[in-house]
Amino acid sequence: MAQQLNGAARGKRIYIQEVATRDGFQNESAFIETDDKVALIDHLSDCGFAKIEATSFTSPRAIPALRDAEAVMHRIRRKAGVVYTVLVPNVRGAERALSCNVDEVNLVMSTSESHNRANLRMSREQSFAQLKDVVAAVRGTGVAINVSLSTVFGCPMEGDIDEAEVLCWMARFAEMGVNGFTLCDTTGMAYPSQVEQLCGHARHVFPHTELTLHFHNTRGMALANALAAIAAGIDRFDSSLGGLGGCPYAPGATGNVCTEDLVHMLELMGYDTGIDLPALLQAAGRLPGLVGHDVPSQVLKAGRRLDLHARPAYLDEAERSKELA
Repeated sequence: MAQQLNGAARGKRIYIQEVATRDGFQNESAFIETDDKVALIDHLSDCGFAKIEATSFTSPRAIPALRDAEAVMHRIRRKAGVVYTVLVPNVRGAERALSCNVDEVNLVMSTSESHNRANLRMSREQSFAQLKDVVAAVRGTGVAINVSLSTVFGCPMEGDIDEAEVLCWMARFAEMGVNGFTLCDTTGMAYPSQVEQLCGHARHVFPHTELTLHFHNTRGMALANALAAIAAGIDRFDSSLGGLGGCPYAPGATGNVCTEDLVHMLELMGYDTGIDLPALLQAAGRLPGLVGHDVPSQVLKAGRRLDLHARPAYLDEAERSKELA
């Protein structure tokens, strides 16, 4: 895999899709003010992202942290070339999203029956039927449809998910005309060789779909998994500013793969992410003040690899002493 990456990295475009303002913020206990959400999304719009998942049109009772979805979407400054996507759970959510002129709706269900029942309070077949109605409501409007399949790399209640099961759910949505899929490592159970194999098979079976990978850093393997996905030909990744996010079924876990850590690594390797890393780090620096706690980002803490430091004064003094001796 290393030889593949080294040979292919030079200038290859990797598309980064920011999810902190939805996937990250929905996990925060404190409500982040609408003005702050809008300001952050506007800042992120200037950073070079291919896509920004701005909010969720879920019931405010279910996710009070994102109860201002309409206000956010009406107030953000849209930048040409950036796709503004939103999570939509049902037809009512789709109707709300369409009224805000979103570019894309993101539909979510789990490939694990146990996780789907625990997370969405319905069976997979019930979720599929509900999302089928959403696809019907959105089809023909010009708004793109993406389906995010959760726990494709493992379920904390069921263990490994059969690869054929994942491909089967993709096929069922593809038959309805869906041509964008996100394969989600919801609880951070993925490992590199597994990722490379599933991504390779998914690209082979669905060569004309837009495939995105969504990793969590629960067990510290998110960056390694991203490289494995790239080796299999994947060029789109969800990531979260500061590493915000998480899942209630992965206790004690950190959040999603950190955007600035991912971009920093890819740029060092010669990939073209299109991201303005200094501007991105400025945005990440605002997060602790917004969410009221530290964030997992390593590059935010340590700086970029070549952000050098001044030499200690005693070294200069020691050299002067030698010269005078």
